[in-house]
Amino acid sequence: MRRWLPSPILSIGLLLIWLMLNQSLALGHWLLGGVLAIVAPVLARPLQPHGYARITRPLALFRLLGMSAIEIMRSCFNVSQIILFRRADGVNSQFIRIPLDLHSPHGLALLSCLINMTPGTVWVDLLPERHELLLHVFDLHDERWWVETIKTRYERPIIELFEAPPAPGQGGKA
Repeated sequence: MRRWLPSPILSIGLLLIWLMLNQSLALGHWLLGGVLAIVAPVLARPLQPHGYARITRPLALFRLLGMSAIEIMRSCFNVSQIILFRRADGVNSQFIRIPLDLHSPHGLALLSCLINMTPGTVWVDLLPERHELLLHVFDLHDERWWVETIKTRYERPIIELFEAPPAPGQGGKA
């Protein structure tokens, strides 16, 4: 079954998106959407060198996305204030290094996306020899605050999401 349907949740999602985009429940749309929902994940399998991600704790995903949305809005407000009302020579733009405990490639990709979506921060590099994140911060005032924020608000929930053993009764699948 996994050979022809490597990610059933992705296939269901693709079918539903296809039906919503076409705004029709006609049989032809169900058939074409079903074919696309089966073929697309099969063709995309070679693009997944580490396989499909297994989310061990789905509730942690919602907590992470909620905290990230709040942080993105807060940072958007702060960066716009800096750009509109502060002189350029008053901005303390710097690079900092953050040690990481996260090793999952899917988790690192999610962390990279969340950091790069947050205004004022850019994931610059992952230093493999020390497993540190090189982060550029637009206006740095407290380096320790940034390290704690990345480690507690982002890295810890992502480790719980991708690397923690599944909770009893969840089976490790989402």
